[in-house]
Amino acid sequence: MKKFNKVISAFMTSAMVTAMLAGCTDPASTATTNSQEPAQATESSSDNGATFKIGAIGPLTGGAAVYGNAVCNAAELAVEEINAAGGINGYQVEYSKEDDELNAEKSVNAYNTLKDWGMQILVGSTTSACSIAVSENTKADNMFQLTPSGSAEECVKYDNVFRVCFSDPNQGIASAQYIADHNLATKVGIIYDSSDVYSSGICQKFTEEAKDKNFEIVSSEAFTADNATDFSVQLQKAKDAGADLVFLPIYYQAASLILTQANTMDYKPVFFGVDGMDGILSVENFDTKLAEGVMLLTPFAADAKDDLTVNFVKNYQEKYGEVPNQFAADAYDAVYIIKQALEAKSVTPDMSTSDICEALKGAMTEIEASGLTSAKMTWEASGEPNKEPKAVVIKEGAYVSAE
Repeated sequence: MKKFNKVISAFMTSAMVTAMLAGCTDPASTATTNSQEPAQATESSSDNGATFKIGAIGPLTGGAAVYGNAVCNAAELAVEEINAAGGINGYQVEYSKEDDELNAEKSVNAYNTLKDWGMQILVGSTTSACSIAVSENTKADNMFQLTPSGSAEECVKYDNVFRVCFSDPNQGIASAQYIADHNLATKVGIIYDSSDVYSSGICQKFTEEAKDKNFEIVSSEAFTADNATDFSVQLQKAKDAGADLVFLPIYYQAASLILTQANTMDYKPVFFGVDGMDGILSVENFDTKLAEGVMLLTPFAADAKDDLTVNFVKNYQEKYGEVPNQFAADAYDAVYIIKQALEAKSVTPDMSTSDICEALKGAMTEIEASGLTSAKMTWEASGEPNKEPKAVVIKEGAYVSAE
């Protein structure tokens, strides 16, 4: 996800976390640390006062802030809940986040800042390019890294890195399958960002999968980050070719412009996106009525009626004043997945970062997790998750399940 280069680069972005706990033994308290200040040691319910230290990295400012803030906020919320329930293996958790501004070099700097703070486990980075860059360091340090939303294949190239979200290829394959299985179109146009590994990777797999499906790709037009303002040519080619669905494996900023320009052309196909589309309803000055009927493949729908989703959305809205998106759900699940893996191996925070990593690597291929983004999640040693895709549709300014 996020920008997923993700993000994915997708996310995901608001104010830094303030210090919420220092030297408190109440298990109902939440341990968080402001990354701008020296980390405060936080006592746990254990005898030696040790705490687990979990860090998160994402674009908290800039154009992809919706992704980074969602990831970092949801991770914070999960930590608060875990601490209130007694912690992990009887130990409290400290949490800190850092802004990488959607820049790979700054993401590495953010990692080093968190490492100096004492981070033992990383939730991040939010976007693919940043996650890939940071993985070089986590691999060298043998620190466990769980990216909630880094979807590029290279994000999990090392054995210490796992992910919660689908990989880019899986999103492309799943999108083609969903469109075919639900008979959404007979002719499909594609508009993608050839300068972005996230977008081009999804497009490639979608195109390959579509060869054996019940629809035809009638146009496939690229743009780059340098000319992502005028999409009239791409839209006209799709319209002239009779595309009744336009696949947009891109981020929400460009998608909002495409929908706006399609409206001026009186072109009204079904628009179908992937997780990078999540956030389109929050684009400044965008007429959200133009997103009515837009579909996107995402593992999370905020309107779902299961207790876990209802409680998460309620608590997230109360704390952060907005409805959580898929990136938030990925990060929330990530923290609880880490908790389950730590408990499966009886890990304690006084263990070395490397020993914690080794224990978590083993646990990830053994546990079966249930969360917001899937009722059943397992992982391969490659770091890839096994989970079912879902689709949502935008109706009356909100995401609702397409099912």
